[in-house]
Amino acid sequence: MQQIKTDLCVIGAGSGGLSVAAGAVQMGARVVLIEAGEMGGDCLNAGCVPSKALIAAAAAAEAQRKGFRGVAGVAPVVDFAAVKDHVAAVIAAIEPHDSQARFEGLGCTVIRAQARFTGPQEVEAGTARITARRFVIATGSRPFVPPIPGLETVPFHTNETIFALRDRPDHLLIIGGGPIGLEMAQAHRRLGCAVTVVEAAQALGREDPEAAAVVLASLRAEGVEIREGVGVAAVEGQAGAITLRLADGARLTGSHLLVAVGRKVAVAGLGLEAAGVEFDAKGVKVDARLRSVSNRKVFAVGDAAGGLQFTHVAGYHAGIVVRQAVLGLPAKTRTDHIPRATYTDPELAQVGLTEAEARAVHGAKLTVVRAGFDGNDRAVAGARGKGFVKVMVVGGRPVGALIVGPAAGELIGIWALALAARLKLTALAGTVLPYPTLSEASKRAASAYFSPKLFDNPVLKAVVRFVQRVLP
Repeated sequence: MQQIKTDLCVIGAGSGGLSVAAGAVQMGARVVLIEAGEMGGDCLNAGCVPSKALIAAAAAAEAQRKGFRGVAGVAPVVDFAAVKDHVAAVIAAIEPHDSQARFEGLGCTVIRAQARFTGPQEVEAGTARITARRFVIATGSRPFVPPIPGLETVPFHTNETIFALRDRPDHLLIIGGGPIGLEMAQAHRRLGCAVTVVEAAQALGREDPEAAAVVLASLRAEGVEIREGVGVAAVEGQAGAITLRLADGARLTGSHLLVAVGRKVAVAGLGLEAAGVEFDAKGVKVDARLRSVSNRKVFAVGDAAGGLQFTHVAGYHAGIVVRQAVLGLPAKTRTDHIPRATYTDPELAQVGLTEAEARAVHGAKLTVVRAGFDGNDRAVAGARGKGFVKVMVVGGRPVGALIVGPAAGELIGIWALALAARLKLTALAGTVLPYPTLSEASKRAASAYFSPKLFDNPVLKAVVRFVQRVLP
């Protein structure tokens, strides 16, 4: 076999692995990058990128359907196959940035094969045996398929296959009411499909209940049927006629089925036992530095590290690992400043603690302030006044922020910065923003924290009256 010695061996060419490889090789480290599947990983090929492309097409259809005051709505003519061509074109446009050619051009040795540890500091991939000073496991995760009786006998989709579907489903059944399930539900409904979502617990159950209710009401108003609090007892049928038998005895029949109930970490077949790397169903067991607790030569990033499963977290992890494995600098992860977003319409975004979490941690020290988009001039002008900004504050500093409404995924950025830099609300309340913008809703929420101190303060009012008497 070909013998390769390197400084850093990265296993997995998704978001986290690519970020580690690019940063390390450009700083002068020797890097081997191993990928058994598609370059770019899940995000590019079956996740973030295709889903947002599909959502954009669906939003265009809905804009025609709804019209605007003074602008008549019309029934959109949807060419479902052409929409999927758009999805493929978006992937193709972004693909060169994640390509093998680009990373080889940067100086990486790229091996397209399955990687398997054969020892604590050795990996085999294809016809190569790689010995490295450090390894980074960045293998991501795969869709979790629940053990529902009969599911294995019927054709079903996951996020890995749904974007290749070129014939529009007549009736799409979705098992799972989390972000993926609801994003796909609304997009397919807007593109002309009947859609039913089944969630065993509560849809968007991780999110603030008040904010989740705004999203769910919007989807239901558009015609998405959402059944909560009932599980799927069995699946039966065939292509074009799939039936879900629910735990309450109800039966739902549709033409297509999407399973979106979560993800499982992809570490099987890596030979982690041979490397002495401890792992479980959640992923590689790592410390706060993302280093394996049992093999100090091995790091894990992204989903493989067993924590939050977001593309931007994988990118964040990459920076933590590069600082240590390449520059020799200490670095630890934190999670209190990590935002998340659900790209429904309206969008829902959260960073830090939810209200319930903040109350459990901080009790009476917590102050909750908010501002509605119905009081934001830009939102009102665009007929997008649904939703609100809610901020959890302790000691004058935000410990969490929630936005449900237009462009929430974009607007949460200012709160992610505030938590990352541990800014006080005075910094946001004192920021001058252009008018009219949606971002003013966040400033209004920050200012609401100071309103009682300024306008409902008898001592301050007495001081002002005195100043007004003596001021020349």
